[in-house]
Amino acid sequence: MATIGDVAREAGVSRSTASYALSGKRPISEEVRRRVLAAAEALDYTPNAGARALATSQTKVLGLLAQFHEDEFAPAMMQYILGVTNTARDLGYDTLLVTEADGVRALRRITDSRMVDGVVLMNIAQNDPRLPILRAAPQPGALVGLPGDCSGLDVFDLDFEEAGRAMVEHLHRLGHRELILISQPEHVVERGGAYVWRLRDAALERARQLGVTLHAVYGESRQPAVGRLLNALLDAYPSATGLLLNNEAATAALPSVAHQRGLRVPEDLSVIGRYSAEFAATFSLPYSFIESAPDRLGAMAVRQLVRRVESPAARDEPFVVRFISPELVSRGSTAPPTALTAPPTAP
Repeated sequence: MATIGDVAREAGVSRSTASYALSGKRPISEEVRRRVLAAAEALDYTPNAGARALATSQTKVLGLLAQFHEDEFAPAMMQYILGVTNTARDLGYDTLLVTEADGVRALRRITDSRMVDGVVLMNIAQNDPRLPILRAAPQPGALVGLPGDCSGLDVFDLDFEEAGRAMVEHLHRLGHRELILISQPEHVVERGGAYVWRLRDAALERARQLGVTLHAVYGESRQPAVGRLLNALLDAYPSATGLLLNNEAATAALPSVAHQRGLRVPEDLSVIGRYSAEFAATFSLPYSFIESAPDRLGAMAVRQLVRRVESPAARDEPFVVRFISPELVSRGSTAPPTALTAPPTAP
C-alpha cells in the first residue's frame, strides 16, 4: 500500500507539500498540485484514516443512525439515507451507517469512542431517547425529522402541516367534497412518528374549515395487507372522489388495485401522494405528489453538520430549525369530480 512518502517521492516534492496538496489545507501552486494528484492516482494512494485522525483530531467520517422498521416502507427510507451519504461523499466524508435497534447504546458507543466527527439522526420520535445523548456528545449533531424538543441540535424537515393543508386545498378548489387520507401504519404513531399526525391533523382541520368530509385512516406497510386495505376503503366510501396518500406502500400498490377495479384516475378518483420524485420514478407512479425532498433534507443536514465540524466559529452559532415548503408536482392525476364535469342529461 502506497504511503504519503511514496507519493511525495513520485511527485518530487516534500512529504508536507504532498500532504498539503492533497488536503488543501495550505495554498499550493497548481503545477505542484497536479503533479501530486497524478502521483497519488498512479500509486493508487488512499490516505491512512488512523494517521489522519491522530494528526488532525478528525476522522472524516460522519455517523448516520437509521432504523429499518417492519411497519415502514424500506425503499422510502433509502432515499433519505442516499441524500446523506451522497452529500457527505461530495464534501470528503465517509459515512458510518448504524442500524442497531438500541439506538441509545449505539449512539453513545460511536460518540464516546470518537469514531465519527458528527452524527445525523433519522427516524426521529416525538420524545426521542437518543437526543439527550447527542446533545451531551462532543461531536455536533443534526436531525432529519422534527422532535418535540429541538433544543441543542440542528433540525431539518418537510413542513408536514402545510403539506396536509395543501393536499386538501388543491382538491377542494377542484370541487371535491369527500376525500380519503391514508397515513402510515398506526405503530409509527405509537412510537412517536410525529410527521404522521402533523400531516393528518392539519389535513383534518383544513377539511373541517372548508366543509370537506375527510376519512382519515392508518394504512399498512406491505402487500398483500395494503392492497386489501385500499379495496376495503374504496368499497366503504364509494362517494369519495379524492385519495390522499401519506403512505408510500399504499401509493405503490394503488396502480394494480385501480387496474383490477377498472378505476380511472383522475376520471373516477383524483389522487395526490406524498413522496419523492425518485420514488415516483422507481415505482413508475403516475400520480401528482407533494415532493418529500429526502435528498434535499439529507444534504441540508450534512452541510450544516460539516460546517460545525470544520469551523470553530460555526460550533458556537445558534442552532437552526428549517422546514422545506411543500411543492405539489402535477402528474395529471387530479381533476374536478366527474359529476361536476359531465354534460347535463336531456330532459
